[in-house]
Amino acid sequence: MESQLALEFVRVTEAAALQSARWTGRGDKNSADEAATVAIRTHFNAVSMDGTVVIGEGEMDEAPMLYIGERVGNRRGPAIDIAVDPLEGTETVANGLNNALSVIAAAPRGSLLHAPDMYMQKMAVGPALAGKLSLDDPIPTTLSKAARILGKSLPDLTVSILDRSRHAGIIKLLRESGVRIKLLGHGDVMGAIETCLDSGVDLHIGSGGAPEGVLAAAALKCMGGEIQGRLLPHGEEELERCKRMGITDPGALLSMADMVGRQGVMFVATGVTPGEWLQGVRSLPGHRAETHSVVMHSETKTIRFVRSIHHTADASGTLAAAASS
Repeated sequence: MESQLALEFVRVTEAAALQSARWTGRGDKNSADEAATVAIRTHFNAVSMDGTVVIGEGEMDEAPMLYIGERVGNRRGPAIDIAVDPLEGTETVANGLNNALSVIAAAPRGSLLHAPDMYMQKMAVGPALAGKLSLDDPIPTTLSKAARILGKSLPDLTVSILDRSRHAGIIKLLRESGVRIKLLGHGDVMGAIETCLDSGVDLHIGSGGAPEGVLAAAALKCMGGEIQGRLLPHGEEELERCKRMGITDPGALLSMADMVGRQGVMFVATGVTPGEWLQGVRSLPGHRAETHSVVMHSETKTIRFVRSIHHTADASGTLAAAASS
């Protein structure tokens, strides 16, 4: 996969962030998501690749664009799998909260898991714990192992988890164990990524979207971390969906290699709303806007941040072109 694709992908996520950020705090998550999706699909047309969407907005009968199996790019570049979340954090944007992102992951064709739109049990860790824990272990065992490896006491260990009713039992268990807990309102991908940052978070556990699990796996592979997962199909319809997408054993433990393959993977994201890792879209005088993005490659473990100033066409803020990067 050619590294020059990186800047092209940044331009795509920048466009999605610029358009969806206009809906910040307006209480309309669907319009924010639609704005990001249209921007990404439009800008994909100019990218030099023969891309296939393996994770997107849903199956063909559910999504008019960026559907699973859709071909994207100008067909004059490498054959690659594309995982895309135009707006990771639709409710985050709608409610004017932090850490919304526009995200793309890419890898050579055949690398990325065709993850169906259902829940996935997950455990994400940073480099110090990568390869040393198992999703199959009971949570108390996992916490004890992590604390010992990190040289911490349980009260000094921090675990993040989505604040959802389905996690009530796990949260109760965490509290009884004495660890510190970071409850997340939204942002499953960012929750996993935080284990690889200087965030103080040691583990990210619980269940969230399976597509988001694959996007997180791409990011963690670039950062030296690890995520393990297991699909949680509910009912016959979701089991059938797994089979249609080539998953013969939905209950199998999924490793990083299962989710993002063994070849190189690229992860690109642009902040939509402000966050600890990426700044959000910021309006500037003179019909300009600033974006903050990250580009990561698993083969080099390189992490590059891109700050761009964009000119807009008129006072309404219609995007014209990027001025600088």
